[in-house]
Amino acid sequence: MASLDHTLCLPLLFILIISTVHVLPASATRSHKLKNAITIREVNRRGPYIGLVTVFETEENAFLGSVDFRPDPAHPFLDLSGRRFRIGKIHGKKVVYVRCGIGMVNAAAATQQMIDVFNMKGIVHFGIAGNINNSMSIGDVSIPKQITNAGLWDWLNPDKAEGGDYAAYLDFGKYTVPQGDGSDSMLGSIGYSYEELYSVSIGHKNSPKKVFWINTTQEWLQLAAGLEKMELLQCVNATLCLPEKPKLVVGLKAATANTFVDNAAYRDFLYDTFGVSSSDMESSAVAMTCVSNGYPVIVIRGLSDLAGAQTGDNAVRKFGSLAATNTARAVLEFIKKLPPNYNLNSYM
Repeated sequence: MASLDHTLCLPLLFILIISTVHVLPASATRSHKLKNAITIREVNRRGPYIGLVTVFETEENAFLGSVDFRPDPAHPFLDLSGRRFRIGKIHGKKVVYVRCGIGMVNAAAATQQMIDVFNMKGIVHFGIAGNINNSMSIGDVSIPKQITNAGLWDWLNPDKAEGGDYAAYLDFGKYTVPQGDGSDSMLGSIGYSYEELYSVSIGHKNSPKKVFWINTTQEWLQLAAGLEKMELLQCVNATLCLPEKPKLVVGLKAATANTFVDNAAYRDFLYDTFGVSSSDMESSAVAMTCVSNGYPVIVIRGLSDLAGAQTGDNAVRKFGSLAATNTARAVLEFIKKLPPNYNLNSYM
């Protein structure tokens, strides 16, 4: 009988062990969330903040190496969803900084999380980009007034005539070599679609507005216009310099897609069709997220390469760090220009 009791106890002991293994992580998770909630409440009491969103390590290193970032002594950072949100001050302005990661999903997720979690005034998004405009050069900095999602399109059947609700078409047959005369291509064409913008500014709830361009905040663009004469770096080091002094331009257009553009023909198509001067992989996602939530946003992008117009290797490996540094300098100067205290509603 004793042996039977011992046998019956074994499954119970096994269940108890398994249950304990499952309970401990859940308890630890709840504890971690509670700790984060307390920290967030304390951080937000010190706000509001300007949000700073960049993309990858080269940009982060250039930014943190170029600015006098003073971490919050009590809560210098908060780790959320695998990202580190740094809390502090730059030139007396309270900021929350995060590196979002490459691509539109990362950009939108990090921006929305920043807006949801922290007491924000608005978002400054920055990084490097490909140059689409022949009047611009590597090392220049662009602060666009409008950004489109150039990666939102339908791939059409080759035998389907153009028509329907599209902003533009790319007909692959027009790029046939050698004739380039629009000969039929098995790839057919693609039709560029419109974003569906859900926004607090739209009167009817749950009823999106179709838009092709996302506008950055006009008041912030006017503030940034004073940066056009600022000094930008020309050299990566003593032996690697650009042929001309870089410039900063406010008010151009930009394109975003989950595609790194390194093709001369597609570069020309983007410029001729949409009039964009730069191409990147995050800006429209950040801008659309901010506009949807009713927050001011500005985008600052340094041109690191010619997006395929060069001969040989892409120049981003040579001049990416210089473009990132010039961008960081522009961001710093913009932060300096922001009034120490202003009403968020005046910028919406």
